[in-house]
Amino acid sequence: MEENIGVGRRKCAVSSVRVRPGEGKVRVNGRAFEEYFPLEIQREAILAPLKTLDLNGNFDLVITIHGGGIEAQTIATRLGLARALVGQDEMRKQTFKPLGYLTRDPRKKERKKYGLAGARKRFQFSKR
Repeated sequence: MEENIGVGRRKCAVSSVRVRPGEGKVRVNGRAFEEYFPLEIQREAILAPLKTLDLNGNFDLVITIHGGGIEAQTIATRLGLARALVGQDEMRKQTFKPLGYLTRDPRKKERKKYGLAGARKRFQFSKR
């Protein structure tokens, strides 16, 4: 089996996940997985597609992330991992689809408009 690549996005975060056969090493932007994602809940969310298929120690992951915040990066990486695993075996799509691992969250920050304080907020009204 060769290397598979999956790209995931969420808000402004873009994550590229390379999945290759190995013993379960995970590197994120050249750093250790636990160092980049210090919270256990974030690491569990990212590795959820592997845990669902009971493939936890079978693959090495090389993850490249840029943009967004840490939570957006977490969700983007999970999507990228799920897409890479589906790229290896199309039958996995039936497992991931109902769990929402292949769903791209389309919500983005709304732009600020001129004449307003933010995207929708008005400046304070003064009667006098």
